[in-house]
Amino acid sequence: MAEHMFIFGAGYSGQALAQQMLGNGWQVTGTTRSPAKLGMLSEKGLSALIFESGPDERITEALAEATHLVLSIAPAHGMKDKQPATTSVDPVLDAFGALLRSIAPKLEWIGYWSTVGVYGNFDGAWVNESAECRPASRRALMRVEAEAAWIALGQQLDLPVAIMRLGGIYGPGRNAFLKLADGSAKRIVKPGQVFSRIHVDDIAGTTMLLAERRIGGVFNICDNEPAPPQDVIAFAAGLMGVDVPPDIPFDEADMSPMARSFYGDNKRVSNARIRELGYSFAYPDYRSALERMWREDSWQ
Repeated sequence: MAEHMFIFGAGYSGQALAQQMLGNGWQVTGTTRSPAKLGMLSEKGLSALIFESGPDERITEALAEATHLVLSIAPAHGMKDKQPATTSVDPVLDAFGALLRSIAPKLEWIGYWSTVGVYGNFDGAWVNESAECRPASRRALMRVEAEAAWIALGQQLDLPVAIMRLGGIYGPGRNAFLKLADGSAKRIVKPGQVFSRIHVDDIAGTTMLLAERRIGGVFNICDNEPAPPQDVIAFAAGLMGVDVPPDIPFDEADMSPMARSFYGDNKRVSNARIRELGYSFAYPDYRSALERMWREDSWQ
């Protein structure tokens, strides 16, 4: 049977995954909310469909042939302000969850892209997949609830569900070089603060490994080296040969409430479990990634 991956939310990471799967001979269908992006996705080899919130006949037809399902839509999509603070909204579950067995009879594996934000704050300590989730924000709480809902559905359908908790995503078109080039780069310094990151190609690579082997469970998808954000900016500036932006103390930084909230979570996220499956990171740390993108001129 030909393997067919259906990606709900073929955005930045979804498109990178699609390219890897297409390159390995898979058929790939991906959704977008924007009619303007349909042509672009089609040019990249995907069967592209519009998905907003409810069932759609063309999506149902594509799901009938899908062997693998990847969810890349945040649970906050489609939320209404009137809903309770603890309400988790997953548009794919809402639209297709109860119908999945009947409309996707060939389905063999489900992958859900979550975030390391579900862990909350550990004051810089290392965490692995067995760590308690103590989300500090509404969006992280909704992720925890969406994870649980997909795991429960997988158990109901007797399908493996891989929960992939992603670090901060970067890659071509989304990196420190671009911020330095446009003048928006800031070196905000909060003593002891680190973030875990993941190059978009390694999101695709780890997802492909789990999908091909039909492996379920929870996996942290981040590189080998959690690091302070100001170090990443400084390293990129050195490669570009431009001045390193000055330090800005965290307490004095002009930041949006959402950006500031990210600094409330401080932890080092272990990727040991995915490496134990034999995955070798294409970009094991931010330095090797930035050096390669700069050398290959792929950062833009």
